[in-house]
Amino acid sequence: MTASTTKLREIYKQQGFLSALPVLKETELIEAKHAFSELEKELGEEYTQYSLHNVHLQYPWVRGLTKHPQITQVVKAILGPDVILLDSRFICKYPTLKPDIQKNEEGEIKPGLPYVAWHQDMRYWGIAGGPVLSVWLALDDSLQENGALQVIPGSHCAGMLPHRQATRPGNMLSVNQEIPEQLVQADEAVFCPLLAGQMSIHDGLLVHASDPNTSQRRRCGFVIRYVSTCAYPIQDPDRPRKFAAAVLACGTDLFNHFSNNTT
Repeated sequence: MTASTTKLREIYKQQGFLSALPVLKETELIEAKHAFSELEKELGEEYTQYSLHNVHLQYPWVRGLTKHPQITQVVKAILGPDVILLDSRFICKYPTLKPDIQKNEEGEIKPGLPYVAWHQDMRYWGIAGGPVLSVWLALDDSLQENGALQVIPGSHCAGMLPHRQATRPGNMLSVNQEIPEQLVQADEAVFCPLLAGQMSIHDGLLVHASDPNTSQRRRCGFVIRYVSTCAYPIQDPDRPRKFAAAVLACGTDLFNHFSNNTT
């Protein structure tokens, strides 16, 4: 491990996230965006907004992103050399309304625009024996105005927080949950802006969210979840997620906790 990756690991351990890490070269970004645009044409934006789930099993170019050396280098610095790719999903926030009708008379964002409520990823993952690390790889610039990721630094140290059904319409989380606002130190939130081709990573217990896209620019990212091979799925009725798309991302799997972890 180099001095730079050692420092990244130390920051990640303390803060629970890293941001604006370079991944894709210009040619790689152009190729990825073109391939995604073909899926948009084929499937439609309503589908590609949130339903491109675990397509790393279907498209070699997506699988290539999950094994990109700029990603796996950082992931291995955090999780160790032997890593399982647990899950992946494209998440797109498309421009939904014209600028003059996105806010009400009080200047507040109109309800119902797609957003992601404050939550922890581990609330949905029945995993023990090791942490879950999430990568957000930006295909578009991800800025405050088009709904960039927000995190509460250090919140991963507090353990699992209670979640409830979200009361505000438009939540993109598939189970429509949120952490109650009184438990979120929102005044400590920081944005994680990314340029297209950069990534952020965060711990599965980090509290995070994102606001609606109030711009006229798409915000598309590829989310990839990784765990160490020593982690294992558990039977938890509150966290019933299955891991049918788990594959070995790098290194060697001596545990075989995930039945699909072929190379």
